[in-house]
Amino acid sequence: MKNYFIAVILFMFAFANAQKKFKIYEEDILNYKSIYHIVNEKGEMVKELDSSKYIFSFNGNDYENFAIFSMRDESGWCAIDINEKLLFKVYNTSIGEPSPDGLIENKIRIVDDQNKIGFADSSGKIIIQPQFEMVTSFHKGKAIIGRNCEKIPWGNHEEEGGCHHFSISCEQQGYINEKGEILQIGDYSFEEIQKKIKWKELY
Repeated sequence: MKNYFIAVILFMFAFANAQKKFKIYEEDILNYKSIYHIVNEKGEMVKELDSSKYIFSFNGNDYENFAIFSMRDESGWCAIDINEKLLFKVYNTSIGEPSPDGLIENKIRIVDDQNKIGFADSSGKIIIQPQFEMVTSFHKGKAIIGRNCEKIPWGNHEEEGGCHHFSISCEQQGYINEKGEILQIGDYSFEEIQKKIKWKELY
């Protein structure tokens, strides 16, 4: 019984520590390089991040439960907590340029290793497991999804210096609620679903 209580206390301590808010302080050094520091809510620098791991910080000046970085190992945008634990990969909103997703209606899009998309909340908790080929951000509690999707390149991608952007085209469209439940899916256009649920892109 004693060991059980010790385990519970250690778990609660670890959970509470992971929930602590922090922000990222960027220190410029020579040759346009940066060193990143984790700063707690007291304004104390609690950890210097390994600059060999991180390319770019995509964070504001507010204290949050996670920070988003572009990673040098080409794993894309990743979110870490105050202990530098990897929480999830962040969805890139524009194919062909760096543009990590942000919180909308307390939800941020995330991706798994198969590029399926889900959602996490502002605490860093995954609330909808990655499962969708395409899904928009939420608007008034609903998000549009796509099934059987493909990337359509803009312009000539073969030429050096050519366009490297894509559009996404899906055979079926539908929408989900905040639990990730599919409320409708079928041979509808994006515009038909958008009109039905009055979905709007906020940014």
